Amino acid sequence: MNLISPEIPGLVWAYRFIPGESRCQRIAADSSIDNLSGGDGWVWLHLALSDARTPGLIERISNLPQAAIATLTSHDTQAAITVSEDVVHGTLVDFERTFDEVTKTIGWLHFAVSDKIIITTRLHPLRSIDRVKAAVEKSTKCNRPIDLFEMLVVEFQRTLITLVLELTEELNVIEDHVYGEAGHRQQPGLAPLRRTVVRLHRHLRTILALLRRAGASEEDEVPPGFIDAAERLSDRLEAVDRDVFALQERARLLHEEIDSKISSETNRHLYILSLMTAFLLPPTLVTGFFGMNTGALPFADGSGTLYAALIIAFSMGLAWLILRRIGIL
Repeated sequence: MNLISPEIPGLVWAYRFIPGESRCQRIAADSSIDNLSGGDGWVWLHLALSDARTPGLIERISNLPQAAIATLTSHDTQAAITVSEDVVHGTLVDFERTFDEVTKTIGWLHFAVSDKIIITTRLHPLRSIDRVKAAVEKSTKCNRPIDLFEMLVVEFQRTLITLVLELTEELNVIEDHVYGEAGHRQQPGLAPLRRTVVRLHRHLRTILALLRRAGASEEDEVPPGFIDAAERLSDRLEAVDRDVFALQERARLLHEEIDSKISSETNRHLYILSLMTAFLLPPTLVTGFFGMNTGALPFADGSGTLYAALIIAFSMGLAWLILRRIGIL
């Protein structure tokens, strides 16, 4: 990342795509702004929002409407796809990555697509966009900026499929603990898994609705090829959304099973406590009677311990018979 260049601050990478060529051309980090805005073909510019100079750079190099510039420079954490003045712009959900591993932390990719340029911005490194970068460096099939936008969403869908498989394996382990001998006492990590799945499903449904609405625009209001791309992407995301929804339902049923086990165990403990109370109540009455500080009590003049013990045993037996007769035992 070039954070000290006075020409292109905040630049992560930039590529030029020339129709008819099998490979794209990488634009050097120390290039001038004229290399971005001029030349043949179209340009993909990826910038980091961590550099405070990035908003000024976007305004200098692009002929985008103010709404698209505001989207690229914002820190919104809500999915959005908007069409304005022949430009498609918005915010897509992705997953952050670190230098040595990928994470399940949700990140955000801001984009703007016109017929001559596609600009993407992010605050933290993202998983899917790095895969797109690796793919276009090997061999590009992107003849238009909208093709690259479609590739971004397709890579996100593939990332989602991988994540669904990972979450499915985690859910399988949790199910083994819940339905095994350990029961629910090992505190399985179901809550963070459900939180991740619910957020994914919510963002997916939002992106699907936005894609359908943007795809319903007139052809002269969007970049060439966007309507067809929106239809294909909607079908792809709809398929993975069904998998996410199925995982969400499975996690919900497992949560209900854990609640049912906890409720059953609580009821069993209350049942045992009730039985203990029922057995000990008659002896308590007996000992309370003989412990009164009054005169003329039975066996007060002699040894009444044996008789008191017999009365206690008789009262416990009577309590057992009554509980057995009414069906509690």
